Amino acid sequence: MRGPSSNIGLAYALVLGAVVALGLTWWTTGDAFQLGALRIGPWQAWPLTDPLNADRYSRARIARSGDLPLGPGEGLAFTARVDSEGRALDGGCHYTIGPILPPARWWTLSLYDRAGKPFVNPSERFGFASSAVMRGENGAAAIETGPGLQPGNWLPSAAGPISLVLRLYDSPVSTGLATELGARRAIDMPDIKRGTCQNGSQS
Repeated sequence: MRGPSSNIGLAYALVLGAVVALGLTWWTTGDAFQLGALRIGPWQAWPLTDPLNADRYSRARIARSGDLPLGPGEGLAFTARVDSEGRALDGGCHYTIGPILPPARWWTLSLYDRAGKPFVNPSERFGFASSAVMRGENGAAAIETGPGLQPGNWLPSAAGPISLVLRLYDSPVSTGLATELGARRAIDMPDIKRGTCQNGSQS
């Protein structure tokens, strides 16, 4: 016959097991879990997030994020939450993203806040497309972001965590080369270099 201490121990074990299981589920559906992730510098993509044929971890990640991933052959979205030196992106700092010259028929670069939403700003500029960005002499583009408004390829931001998403459309990376080795050979992802921040620190 079990005493009160046995019942308490059983309840504790059940609660502990539930907490551990939920914690592991949350971790495996987040960005820190690397199964299926493709990393190139500060950029990370999930090539196996086809909603129809994705593995269970990818399907759970899609459900948690609420994103609508690009289908096979459509393209691949790379997300960066750190700069090229591994420091977390902060909208209070100035960043230069470039050179952007990926092997893709079309690409877009967008800036998001900590909630994954575009920054509300007076210019209503939330990103750039390859068809509208200003380019240098070699055809490469560079985009800058930071507080305030400036002319050129500029994305306004505000202090706090931010993320950048570079979407490649009609690219060999999304049509059979979505492996880390193949992607590294097929594409050079742009650097993300930090400049001056609102607190006065620099890169």
